Amino acid sequence: MSDLNPVNPVAMTVFVAFFLLVTVVGFLAARWKRGDLTQLHEWGLGGRQFGTIISWFLVGGDFYTAYTVIAVPALVYSVGAYGFFALPYTIIVYPFVFAVMPKLWKIAHAKNHITAADYVHGEYGGKWFPAAVAVTGIVATMPYIALQLVGMQVVIKGLGVSGELPLVIAFVILALYTYTSGLRAPAMIAFVKDIMIYIVVIAAVWLIPVKLGGYAHVFDAADQYFKAKGGATGIILKPTQFTAYASLALGSALAAFMYPHTMTAVLSSSSPQTVRKNAIFLPAYTLLLGLIALLGYMAIAAGIHVKSASDVVPTLFGTLFPSWFVGFAAAAIAISALVPAAIMSIGAANLFTRNLWRPLVSPNMAPAQEASTAKFVSLVVKFGALLFIVFLPTQYAIDLQLLGGVWILQIFPAIVFSLYTRRLNTPGLFLGWLVGIVIGTGLAIEQGLKPVFTLHVGDASWPLYIGLIALAANIVVTFVVSVLTPRRAALGASA
Repeated sequence: MSDLNPVNPVAMTVFVAFFLLVTVVGFLAARWKRGDLTQLHEWGLGGRQFGTIISWFLVGGDFYTAYTVIAVPALVYSVGAYGFFALPYTIIVYPFVFAVMPKLWKIAHAKNHITAADYVHGEYGGKWFPAAVAVTGIVATMPYIALQLVGMQVVIKGLGVSGELPLVIAFVILALYTYTSGLRAPAMIAFVKDIMIYIVVIAAVWLIPVKLGGYAHVFDAADQYFKAKGGATGIILKPTQFTAYASLALGSALAAFMYPHTMTAVLSSSSPQTVRKNAIFLPAYTLLLGLIALLGYMAIAAGIHVKSASDVVPTLFGTLFPSWFVGFAAAAIAISALVPAAIMSIGAANLFTRNLWRPLVSPNMAPAQEASTAKFVSLVVKFGALLFIVFLPTQYAIDLQLLGGVWILQIFPAIVFSLYTRRLNTPGLFLGWLVGIVIGTGLAIEQGLKPVFTLHVGDASWPLYIGLIALAANIVVTFVVSVLTPRRAALGASA
């Protein structure tokens, strides 16, 4: 392809070397913290035995992904300060994790719940509402996995390699070691990935401004660029963006730990204390995220011009760093795709097996069959995401991931409110979920799959995150219907 750089042998050698390293680590992970991998809680939750350090790397590894490293600077490069909404979102989320997730962990551990839908079934019984929660999680996760492929595709293209073959090879390897080692593989690889990303980002925020004349010049160049560009862009938020920015941050924070991959990482922790400690220490990643976002401004100051904003980070590194470091950075970002993609596929496979296949098709399946089904489904999920990227425009994955955030937010009342009140019942939660899904999807389609809808109240206009609007409707319906219908019975230990 004419828009590709020539292949750099040094960068490619470094990239391949680190990729081989994590491949070896992925296969060796099956021998680490040994357990019976024919049991789903061992394969899909690592035996619930990950301590503070491992969990810190694992949660960080699946929460801060390759697409984060590519997309956040790209958004800042394109629109300026508005792209920083990811920072308050990751600040809001950890007090929520500290307060809520240890309580959920205790119930899940006591009743052997592996998924969020298991918890819903344990609290409310039945099979159709837990199935709806499971389908929501799986559908919201699929485009998220596809976006990890987008991140990997971008860095491979930055190294000068065209076509889908490298992507296919990478994900065949990922599929094999995930099948073999389960959650232990991304947990081990997360150590390598996070250390590499920290090195890349610290080197970038230290050396790039030095090359560009300092941070004052970086911010000044970005300011001049956005003033010339006009519109709603700038290095300071416009007043008209305040409500959209705040609601995106809040809605994204509430949705973040409803996803199957983050839920899986939390439930694999060894104790409630481990979850709390991680909520205390994980904000170190927020600092990292802020530094990553600044790469968007640095690209402007460096005079980077790209056809697609997603190419900003690879182009910036390729322009300003030596070949060996370009290969190292590309490997770090590509590995940042492997860790969350593995956990996402495991989380989706757990949901399918426990909350769709077993209750609806094979209620008498043995534990070993449960694990083997989940392993097979994890392969299907990964290759489904791969086909998505190979045969459909990338924009579909981005649009669907935005919708995925709206959808996953609608299981929030069933998971979180149920931890604190017994006033809610299945009809209320089911109808609330349905109303939230319909309103959220309808508004998103009306806006051309953009995440913000403007509410008009009199002369005032309030741009708000669609997921939050849909959640508000969901909550109202849930409580009204629960008040008007009989209260749920306590199910005790049923699961």
